Amino acid sequence: MMDRIVIRTLPNGKVCKVHPFHICLKGLEQAVLCRDSADYDAMVKVLCVSARRKNVIVIIYGVVSNHCHIAVLAASQQDADAYARDIKKVYSMWFYKKYGEKNILHRTEIKALYLDSNWYVRNVLAYIPRNALDNGCSINDYPWSGYRAMFWKGDPEGIIKVSQLNRRDCKAVMHTGDKLGGVPWTVDKDGHLDPRSFCDYRYLEQAFNGDQAFFLKTIGGQNAAEMRYLLEEKPYALITDEQLYKLADEICQRWFDSSPSEISTERKIRVISYLFHTQKTTVAQMARIMQMPREQISRLVKK
Repeated sequence: MMDRIVIRTLPNGKVCKVHPFHICLKGLEQAVLCRDSADYDAMVKVLCVSARRKNVIVIIYGVVSNHCHIAVLAASQQDADAYARDIKKVYSMWFYKKYGEKNILHRTEIKALYLDSNWYVRNVLAYIPRNALDNGCSINDYPWSGYRAMFWKGDPEGIIKVSQLNRRDCKAVMHTGDKLGGVPWTVDKDGHLDPRSFCDYRYLEQAFNGDQAFFLKTIGGQNAAEMRYLLEEKPYALITDEQLYKLADEICQRWFDSSPSEISTERKIRVISYLFHTQKTTVAQMARIMQMPREQISRLVKK
């Protein structure tokens, strides 16, 4: 039995309960976010540095040419959202500095989706490294994925500790002015981050009962089209009233064994927060579904 919600020490040193989230940074159909190896390398380092800055923990990631996926552990939805926004902001700065193209991600959306079931967690953790196939590479050999951190025995291959770099070298290698003293991260001779040094591979391994064969079987047997829809398309498509009501009812039944009309306001607030972060909806639509005043919904979601 996996532990979906766990206790971890966050980057700021606080020990607390953390929850799993999935984040997808979508590019534009007409724009390639990673045009060469330097871009892929920069994106991975943005994921790592931003996680430390926004106090979340990366489990596994996968960067491909026009989008990336990250699974993280965060203390709250707000922390996961802040991390998502920081990724978008910082990578946009990298892109502008290198190519002189402004607002490359201005019209793209990025969401932190709460993973509220063991099935969802396992399938997301398996789907992320599977994206290597989109770049025509094998999952095992793809360099821009956290897959290499999983089920690996031995010492990290990184030969340079990031914490020992001077400020100038740190900025050149990690592309940040943040002070990184004390971080456990390592880079190889080419300056690429070792995922074992910053990914919480233990969380993924326990999600698959410590069995690498189980992990690989889940990857191989996955319905990629279904996962792509759930993670890359569904959260960004406006949902109908009928669909939203059915979804709200399913959540209320699963969480509270009641219908939306029967639960308390406090419980409604939890459902509303979840739906706003997993579906493309509106204040007016949510007010109809949850039978609450628009003004109250608006205050809750800060729209």
